[in-house]
Order: sequence, then C-alpha cells, then structure tokens
Amino acid sequence: MREYLLTLCITAAVTYLLTGPVRKFAIVAGAMPEIRARDVHREPTPRLGGIAMFFGLCAGLLVADHLANLNQVFEKSNEPRALLSGAALIWLIGVLDDKFEIDALIKLGAQMIAAGVMVMQGLTILWLPIPGVGTVALTQWQGTLLTVALVVITINAVNFVDGLDGLAAGMVCIASAAFFMYAYRIWYSYGIEAAAPATLFAAVLMGMCVGFLPHNMHPARIFMGDSGSMLIGLVLAAGAISITGQVDPDNLFGGSERSAVHQMVPVYIPLLMPLTIIAIPAADLILAIVRRTWRGQSPFAADRGHLHHRLLEIGHSHSRAVLIMYFWSALIAFGALAYSVNSASMWIVLGVVGLSAVGLVLLLLPRFTPRAPRWAEAFVPPRYRRRRAAPAPGTEGAGSAEDAASAEAADDEPRAPVPVGVSGGPGVPGVNGATALGARSRVPRG
Repeated sequence: MREYLLTLCITAAVTYLLTGPVRKFAIVAGAMPEIRARDVHREPTPRLGGIAMFFGLCAGLLVADHLANLNQVFEKSNEPRALLSGAALIWLIGVLDDKFEIDALIKLGAQMIAAGVMVMQGLTILWLPIPGVGTVALTQWQGTLLTVALVVITINAVNFVDGLDGLAAGMVCIASAAFFMYAYRIWYSYGIEAAAPATLFAAVLMGMCVGFLPHNMHPARIFMGDSGSMLIGLVLAAGAISITGQVDPDNLFGGSERSAVHQMVPVYIPLLMPLTIIAIPAADLILAIVRRTWRGQSPFAADRGHLHHRLLEIGHSHSRAVLIMYFWSALIAFGALAYSVNSASMWIVLGVVGLSAVGLVLLLLPRFTPRAPRWAEAFVPPRYRRRRAAPAPGTEGAGSAEDAASAEAADDEPRAPVPVGVSGGPGVPGVNGATALGARSRVPRG
C-alpha cells in the first residue's frame, strides 16, 4: 500500500507542478478558443491541461517501475507498456484537437487505433465472468471488438461529461478511488497477482486527477481539453479491461470453475463494477445520442442538453451542480463496492436507497427554495432571504431598495460571454489575468 500511495503522490505532484507552466504555454500557443454557445464559462480559458496529466502519468509509471514490489508488475505483465502506448497516441490526438479542432470522425478513428495498440500488446479482454455460467472464454476477434468498444465508450463518456469546472476530473477521481479499493482487495486479500496492473492504473489515475483539480475547480484557470478527458477515459478503461478480462478465477481455488468464481467475489461484480464507475457519464452519453438522433442531428453535434446543463437550468449554481454529480458518482461506485464486499447485507441496500432519496431531495432543491426567518437572514445567501416591499416613492431608502431589486434581477439574468481582448465597458477592462492575455491574445476575433 505504501508504494501505491507513493506512486499516487508523485503523479499528483508532477501534474500539479506542471499545470501552471502548461497554462502559460497554452495561452502563448493560442489554445484558448472563443466561447461557444454551449459553454457555461464566461471568459476564454486556456486548454491543454492534458499535457500536465500525461507527464504525471509517465512520472507515476516511471516511479512504480523502480519500486521493489511494483516493479514486479512491469516484469510479469506488459499491460503498463500497452497503456502507455495507447495513452501517448490518444494524448497526441487530443493536443492537436485542443489547438486545431479536429473532426469528430477522425478522433473516433484515433480512439479505435489507440485501443487496437493496447490490444496488440496484450491489454485485452480474454474472458468474461457470467452469472450462473462461470467464466466464458472469448475468441481473439470477440475480445478485440469488446475491448475497442469499451475503450471508445469510456473515452467519449468522460469527454461528454467534461462540461463544468472540475466535473470530469472529480468524477473520474471518485470512480478511480472506488476502483482502486476493489482491485486492491482482489490483489491483496486473495493474492491474485493479475489484479496488480489494474490497481496501479487506478492509483496513477487518482494522482492525475488530484493534481489537476486545484487548477480546474470553479472558476477554472485551465481546462484539461480533449487531451486530458480522452486520456483519463482511456486509463479508466484500461483498468476495467485488466480486472475484468485478465483475472481467471478458475486457477485460484480448488473445486469447480463456478464455485471458484463465486468464492472470489459475487460473480457479477467483476462484470458490473467497471460499468458502475462510469454509470453517470455513460448515461449522459446514451441520452445525448438518443436526443440528437431524435432531432435529426449528428450524434457528434454539440448541444446544451447534457446532465450538467440540465442541473443549471433547474436552478443549481455551478458549484452545487458539480457537487451533485460528485454525490451520485460516489453513491453508485461505492455502493457497488460495498455490495461486492458483502452482498448479503440488507443494511447496504437500505443505505444506498436512503442516500438516493437524499440525492433526489438535493436535486429538486431549487424547486422548493426555502426562505430563512428574519433573524437568520444575515447569515444566509440573498436567494434565501424574504423579499421586502419597496418603500413609497419619495421616502428615504427608496433608491437603495430599487437598486437592490435591479441588482437582484441582474444577477438572475445570464451574462453574455466576454470576448478576448475586448473592453467590457466603463470600469471593466479587457479580459486578462487568469484566463486571457487581453489585446495580446492570438485567438481570432469574430
């Protein structure tokens, strides 16, 4: 465990320290596009955060290769090298897309090629644990197609959910934490060495997200871009493929194959756990495809109908929408993890149901905005205060009440995005500082 934690900390430190210089490089390189209609941020923000995350991945794998126990992962398995090869290819395509806006079909082809590169080096699904049947071996073509499909779905699911500051990195960090605990339990408690690569991948992925999040939380100073979202999606998929299709329970315990599967963990958990960690992004991906196809649009056409956009439309603030998505991701991932540990406990089911009810209340909270009592109004945000009647014209304080009403109305109205280098009017200088360069920006106008 100490070596896994050291790898996680090194990955997080390298990612965190490199994100600042990468941000400056992105601004100079002009990887800071104009705000689009579907964007929710108000100022142009540099991308290319995936550069820092990729070098954090490399640093984590390099450190793990020189540790006494984790070195065995590299000697006994080719999966870390397969991951690094596929990650390098998908990261390079993502960097080019952040700068030049590559066509969606080209990115889809690159994702398939990256998955194929990993398959060629041994990171593929060899068999599947099926409930009531046991382990079902797959042919080479079946394993390859299933591996490529899982990689492409995971990459695009994470890419689709990357729409709010800190959302994708936080959700993937939560999912990888649950996945790390699941994989570590299989590796340590049952002595299954084949689960060690997946445990390492989850630790490195957590470090990448933890190191990037301080720069990406609202208001974000840099976005990970496709170079980051596709990268962490691929690493997440690689861990799922490794733990699902590489661990053979038939050779672990005595007895029949079916009893061996049931003795290790509930048979359906190795199949469902990789799906639960991307449940929210995958649901968003499926809904987006159905919605766009129903409207006669391309499935790759961007819009403002994602789950995080719907939360903003309901009335949640940016930060609260992100926290709600975190809550549901943690509930699904850690609920599945707890069920894999003790599937016979009714308390786990009741706990998940109870927390789901809490999540629904939080989800619908803007529909039932509470009003604080008079004595507590000084301690709560303005939206929870009772509205006071405006004084009669000519009386003292009328001007302040009207100003407050107009200010409140102005806060409720959406603000128009501020273009790069354009002055915002009297007293509002051109955008600069954390998110732009003002008049020196190389982003084309119009």
